[in-house]
Amino acid sequence: MAAAASRPDRAYHQDYICRIRYENNLPPPPGSVKLLDIPIDGLDYYASPGFASRLHRSQPINIEADAELGMPINLVGMPGVFDGDESSIQTPLITPPVNPKDKNLLRPLSELGKPKYQGGGISFLRRTEYISSDTARARSEAASKSTPKSPGPKLRKPVDTSKDDPINVLRAVVKGFDIANPEDAYTGPDSNENVKGLDPTPAELEAWNEPKHPLKSSLKPIDFYPILPDLDAGTDAGDYMVAKFSTNPTHIANKHDTRVDVGLLRPIDDEAMLAEYSAKIAAHEADPTRTPHPGGAPFNYNFFLPTDEASAINLRKKLDVYDPDRDNPDLYTAKNRDGKEVFRLERQRTYETGRATAQDPNHAYKEIAIALHDPELDVITQNGVHDADDPTQQRLEKGAYYYPIMQKIQLKPHRSKNLAQLGGASRFIDEDDDKRVDAWDVTVDDLDDNEKAKRNSHRAELLGEEEDAADDES
Repeated sequence: MAAAASRPDRAYHQDYICRIRYENNLPPPPGSVKLLDIPIDGLDYYASPGFASRLHRSQPINIEADAELGMPINLVGMPGVFDGDESSIQTPLITPPVNPKDKNLLRPLSELGKPKYQGGGISFLRRTEYISSDTARARSEAASKSTPKSPGPKLRKPVDTSKDDPINVLRAVVKGFDIANPEDAYTGPDSNENVKGLDPTPAELEAWNEPKHPLKSSLKPIDFYPILPDLDAGTDAGDYMVAKFSTNPTHIANKHDTRVDVGLLRPIDDEAMLAEYSAKIAAHEADPTRTPHPGGAPFNYNFFLPTDEASAINLRKKLDVYDPDRDNPDLYTAKNRDGKEVFRLERQRTYETGRATAQDPNHAYKEIAIALHDPELDVITQNGVHDADDPTQQRLEKGAYYYPIMQKIQLKPHRSKNLAQLGGASRFIDEDDDKRVDAWDVTVDDLDDNEKAKRNSHRAELLGEEEDAADDES
């Protein structure tokens, strides 16, 4: 006991560490607290609707509200405001970039206020620890000894700018064609006029001879199709349009209606809609940063279908230039007023453009449709025997044929919009009753000279004959 009593008491300095999870960094309200003198006459009195109305009348608002609610608006000087154009006072559709000086004003509320201390190695609801200055100093010295010195900044590898040279890029492209067709590879001297492909590596040759799926190595290719243009399937415009119905265009829901394959979409002339679209195009060209491109022209269409499935089958035979029965006059299923044999397509309903996307004419082959064709599988005669030597039984060689897509539209059923309820004049975009066409009489004829000339021009463009002719003339 004497030894214990003679031992001096040693004091240990301890720090209690806690984290403030909830704090209010907002300043106090500038005005003084206002207490209302409310008479206490019973719960039913306070719960009645008349109490709030009476309280509102007895306590007027001490805010002086002018006609413009403290936000003076002067429309004088705003271009086009008094002409019905409110674009100068509206928010732009494309948000302009934020000035670097204003970025601090857009910080979220969580980043405002005093900076929070993030203690290393100390987390909330952790087991009790006693931290002193000596312990912290010892830990820092041990960490500095155990941590290796960080190496200097890594030097970036020099980039070979010659790889981005257009001629070098063209050599890499030619190399791919040389691997696929080694018999046609150019072996002469390399020049800007006659570019020689780069030498393929063994790995590239092996990848071509034994192709593998990039994700599923167990898959094996069963056939190969060369990608080729279909020179005989051109249109007057040289490209195609993809139309997708948002709903079923016919009443048949349990199977595919073959009449849709030979349906007819007739655009409706709407001068007001075209004028509005032209105005949007002009606004986009004037200021592309403020007004986005409106896309393709939003036409409205009348949709026509054959009267029955037999008429659709006969019409498909008539459109097939290699069908042996295409010249049979019995394929027509109706007669017009003059007694001429025709196919009759009846109007189903009016469709309006939901979404429309148009491709840049300078990049006509950004989106294409591909159709696989194999003469051994696709062409079969009436008796079930295929004759490869018969030119009437095959038109194309084996390949994957591509067709350029210039526009894609989504068609949705048109419903009359009564804008009179919204304060405007109602306008029905469909044609007038005296101008509306209820049926079309269709006949199939060969191409005339004008149509052949248009298709031949697109064919020459694909084959490069126009460039060759220009080079010969120069």
